[in-house]
Amino acid sequence: MAGAAAVGAAMAAGCDNPRGRKAEGFAIGEVPEGQMTYREDTHGQKVSLLGFGMMRLPVEGGGNLRDNPDAKLDQEHINRMVDYAIEHGVNYFDTAPVYLRGMSETATGIALNRHPRDKWLIATKMSNFRTWTREASLKMYEQSFQSLQVDHIDYYLLHSFGGVDKEGKSDFEKRFVDNGVLDFLMEEREKGRIRNLGWSFHGEQSEFDKVVALHERYHWDFAQIQMNYVDWHYAHEIEAENVNADYLYGELDKREIPIVIMEPLLGGRLATLNEALAHKLKESEPERSLASWAFRYLGMYPRIMTSLSGMGAIEQVEDNVRTHSPVKPLTDAQMALLDRVADEYAHFPVIPCTTCQYCMPCPYGLDIPGIFSFYNKSLSEGNIASEGTVEQREFRRARRAFLTTYDKSIERLRQADHCIGCGECLKHCPQHIAIPDKMRMIEGYTNKLKDSLV
Repeated sequence: MAGAAAVGAAMAAGCDNPRGRKAEGFAIGEVPEGQMTYREDTHGQKVSLLGFGMMRLPVEGGGNLRDNPDAKLDQEHINRMVDYAIEHGVNYFDTAPVYLRGMSETATGIALNRHPRDKWLIATKMSNFRTWTREASLKMYEQSFQSLQVDHIDYYLLHSFGGVDKEGKSDFEKRFVDNGVLDFLMEEREKGRIRNLGWSFHGEQSEFDKVVALHERYHWDFAQIQMNYVDWHYAHEIEAENVNADYLYGELDKREIPIVIMEPLLGGRLATLNEALAHKLKESEPERSLASWAFRYLGMYPRIMTSLSGMGAIEQVEDNVRTHSPVKPLTDAQMALLDRVADEYAHFPVIPCTTCQYCMPCPYGLDIPGIFSFYNKSLSEGNIASEGTVEQREFRRARRAFLTTYDKSIERLRQADHCIGCGECLKHCPQHIAIPDKMRMIEGYTNKLKDSLV
């Protein structure tokens, strides 16, 4: 089997190196042209196995939108990345009305419409999470056409269903069925304004099963799930409410529903493995990036139509294109190696945040993704001290590294100790992280370090 998937490693947006210079974490070598790997959708349309996710686009001056409410996207940089992707065969671009404070669709439309329409396919979503009246939902739908500057949408998704409220009502029913929105979208598909209708899933297995079973009625053109070499067997073990990817893939494969992959690198964490795990992969193929292993793993599954890479810098585009042009299948020994890496990773106590920012803004100003990213990075770099080592030199080194970097990484008023446990974030987290509990854990750990200074 051949093919691949992609998601770029998290980098500081807007800081790209000169072409040809090796950036840390990326492979060395020329980027092939005209060798992109393609799959087909239900209508025989060729789709690049590398999809461009427009959720982590660069910001003017670097940084991110969480820290600067007045920040704007770097349209010039976005245009360069899109140009490079299209020149090298990428044709699937994924956005949503809620991405990047509502700016992603507009920026995506500007970048893509500089190219002939037959060179690119656009995917966007019905992101009616907070207001799901028919009127508001249809207004969101029509606004996507205007923002993207298109007369048809190639792939339209019912965005991120899977929850059930206290009354036992599923968000799929509330957001898409009871208000008549799904019937409307079915009519739009008949008219050709929507070429392919599908959905993305984060939630309970029972809700996934219900919607998959509706395939006979709605004839889903595709479905989007989270899958990577860790989530294949360990998603449920990392967070109890998550569903293992082997189950999701298997159910869709049985019905021959094309699959779009999100988070193949777990928000970039599989491209920044700790030293021990990274060494295992580098020892096998030293010239390949860590990210490429995850892409090639996904390429081994023929039902995958494309996999979304949230790219924010030109090096990410180059590295991902290199991996997909064409995809080199993994050997049995390499698949077994990834199984061992996944097992070790799943039992490493990281917080499974993918920095999707669905939890933001926090009503009390916390930088939730930033706090989790900092904690995970500290853990991977060995800067989380073990219990019972207060008098040891290693504890003092880890304490100093953690405390001095925390204030530099996260503004004090946005740190974990300002969480009041309101729970507003819980209903929006697609990874089902117990966010207030994690904040209390990080606050407690930080206080322990500070108390040990006295």
